[in-house]
Amino acid sequence: MRKAERLFQILTLLRSRRNYVTAQQLAHTLAVSERTIYRDIQALSLSGIPIEAETGVGYKLKNTFSLPPLMFDENEVEALLLGVRMVESWSNNKMATAASSALAKIHAVLPEKLHQSAVQQPEWVIVPKFSPQQTEQFSEQISTAIKNFKITTLDYSDVHGSQSKRNIWPLGLIYWGKTWTIVAWCTKRNDYRLFRLDRINSLTVTDSQFTTTDNINLQHYIRIQTEKYGEC
Repeated sequence: MRKAERLFQILTLLRSRRNYVTAQQLAHTLAVSERTIYRDIQALSLSGIPIEAETGVGYKLKNTFSLPPLMFDENEVEALLLGVRMVESWSNNKMATAASSALAKIHAVLPEKLHQSAVQQPEWVIVPKFSPQQTEQFSEQISTAIKNFKITTLDYSDVHGSQSKRNIWPLGLIYWGKTWTIVAWCTKRNDYRLFRLDRINSLTVTDSQFTTTDNINLQHYIRIQTEKYGEC
């Protein structure tokens, strides 16, 4: 990797973080030594880039720093387009609208030669559109509950059709391909449980909040599954 390209990538990484980034993290991401990162940070600082450095903590850009809009190459545009098409087809209306709006903003700053890629779906990419009743049902309410740590009550039917009422702490949403599933802490079972959106009969987001702990949070659930089944 050329130095100029590496310096640009360091800037991009620093811009994408609000907190400090360590030299070790930068070195690992860019596959270079920490000594190289120290030299690159010094070069950026000498060129006038306002980088804050704190010993033992890392680096970050000052809040006043800004760059012109980033440009994308053709492969990056296709990757962004694929992501937008997936969100439009598989997510709820609110998220799909936001994805379309983001693509429009990206399209507005693209050079003319990339406009065609940005407005047309590549012919080799097929993104099926599933039934809105299956993919959108309750997803906006659950997304709000997850973000605001709201305890949620479900009237739920399991795979055998048996119905139950559950109070859950919604921690995250997983898309398995046509089916959205809630990862939650179930207060009835006092354990993690998965609930498919298409099996929810009714849903109420309460005013009561929950607080995650070291042993009850989404990353803890993912670690447990990774230990059982390996990397997904």
